Amino acid sequence: MKNTYPALYYSDYLELDKILSAQNPKSKEYTGKLAHDEVLFIIIHQTYELWFKQILHELNTVAAIFEEDYVHERNIGVALARVRRVLEIFKVLNSQMNIIETMTPMDFLDFRDYLSPASGFQSFQFRLVENKLGLKAEHRNSFDKSAYYSRLNPEHQKLVLETEKHPSLLELVERWLERTPFLEFGNNFNFWESYQATVNKIQESDRLTIENNPTLSENEKKAELAEFENTMKSFASLFDEKKHQELAQKGLRKISLKATRAGLLINLYRDEPILHLPFEFLTALIDLDELMTNWRYAHSMMVNRMIGSKIGTGGSSGHHYLRGTADNHKVFSDFTNLATFLVPRSQLPELPQDVKQNLGFYYKKDNK
Repeated sequence: MKNTYPALYYSDYLELDKILSAQNPKSKEYTGKLAHDEVLFIIIHQTYELWFKQILHELNTVAAIFEEDYVHERNIGVALARVRRVLEIFKVLNSQMNIIETMTPMDFLDFRDYLSPASGFQSFQFRLVENKLGLKAEHRNSFDKSAYYSRLNPEHQKLVLETEKHPSLLELVERWLERTPFLEFGNNFNFWESYQATVNKIQESDRLTIENNPTLSENEKKAELAEFENTMKSFASLFDEKKHQELAQKGLRKISLKATRAGLLINLYRDEPILHLPFEFLTALIDLDELMTNWRYAHSMMVNRMIGSKIGTGGSSGHHYLRGTADNHKVFSDFTNLATFLVPRSQLPELPQDVKQNLGFYYKKDNK
């Protein structure tokens, strides 16, 4: 079949004239002499922004899937594939730190003064990524007592604030989990009662292990038992809406009890066919949190290496602020924390046969 489309040239398709002419070092503009490593600095950050654009493209389509009232199993696979693509992009972003660190602090000083007050604070695309994932303004580390978007120009502020009006991926996934049809098993099987009995048995065994451990001093036993009590409180929140809400008010829970229970059920019975893809999807979100944390941490270490304890070009405390975001700007911690509530497969409540059948590939919407 003859190709009816016009002939296309590689450079024209990629618009390389625009891309390759977009590096305009300030050192050469201001002094007439190029600071050699400023070209690397520009290209690295332009590359970051291109990858952020791709991440936003993927996240927008994933969000669109979960905005539907009913998410078909095949679309969970699509969403998983796209989140995994974002994971691979963040792996590349992390590896790019190795390239920029070929620039020494003295090399950076050759052009650093020309950059102020521009800084990574003004990456509106990264703020869009954070908001679309589910990082709330109230959960952000404060900088200079200013709004997180205050360093952006009016156009970019508008774009960022617009995302706050729409459900984040975390909120959409929460709603999807709340609609999970396997939370209730009918009158013949009370899963949560059976699960709580199993948990109580395991916890009593753990308590005795601590109390009877001959290698622990009395002070060590007290510390271990105090930590054990905190774990008990976490478990108690699974069975008490009021306790769950108390943790939410302290910022220790982001999703509802119903969604938490659904996520736990998916993790506990991940080997059942219908739950395998949902488990992989929740795991991918945990991986995304981890990779973004690694990127923030690597960024803070790179800044520390380049400027030490100096103030950054954007006026921040540089390393210390960035290190704080690595610790506190996680979005999907509720899914990570589900590991607290797991029990060994050998002690899982046995599911009735009709429930197992529904968790196979026999289940259809409305059980029809």
